[in-house]
Amino acid sequence: MDLTKDWYRSEFINHELLEEHRTLEKELSFYDAIVNGDIDFVTQNCDEKAFVNPEGMGKLSEDPLQNIRYHFVVTTAMITRYCVHGGMEQEKAYSLSDFYILKMDSCKSIQEISKLHDTMCIDMCKQMNIIRNSQILSKPIVLCIDYIYSHIHYRITIKELADHLHLSESYLSKLFSKEMGISLSQYILDLKIEKAKNLLQYSEYNIVDIANYLSFSSQSHFIQVFQKKTGLTPHKYRTQNFRQEWQQMAQLSATGSAVFGSQKS
Repeated sequence: MDLTKDWYRSEFINHELLEEHRTLEKELSFYDAIVNGDIDFVTQNCDEKAFVNPEGMGKLSEDPLQNIRYHFVVTTAMITRYCVHGGMEQEKAYSLSDFYILKMDSCKSIQEISKLHDTMCIDMCKQMNIIRNSQILSKPIVLCIDYIYSHIHYRITIKELADHLHLSESYLSKLFSKEMGISLSQYILDLKIEKAKNLLQYSEYNIVDIANYLSFSSQSHFIQVFQKKTGLTPHKYRTQNFRQEWQQMAQLSATGSAVFGSQKS
């Protein structure tokens, strides 16, 4: 397919209409602000409605709503990659990207998409702010955390992590405790409980399914551990917190579209 003629015609029309895109510097400065955790800058940009400002916005569709949809996807993809480069766990970043793009797909107006864009940018910025203010981690520990996050629904052992990183179990355990201030096993358990809290708050999966998904040995073990960490049983936690936030996202589980079942290794 030869589109040369179409391209030259489009370029000529845009030139005649004096349509120019926003400068690259402005776009990159916004991404940098998110990665650097500069909440004030990002919030100000969102308050100014820069995302939906038609001045300098590229035309990706003749339909204004579809045009904003495309820009949302591009912006989310760029922010995601910037955040990964800035230290966010890769699987976490891509899961957030998928979540927000799926939510955008159900938006019915430019205003809804604009509001979701602001929520997404501030959310990513706040998470990067936490990362930036935390201790700088060594490469093995960063890779270790990435592995834990992407395999949290399995039963993860220290031996498995050590083999993955080509390190001894004792060295990895000591290094992790030194840099993170917590043992590897405790970190894994804490993350499982955080995932469980999200599922209890934002999804309708029952407690048995959640226990199986996170590879607890039994429902009773899951309930025992959850209550010890939170002071509430899973049932009580759900009763108090179910969809308390992000009511507009009620049709979308906060953990994506994972298929539940027993996935113990």
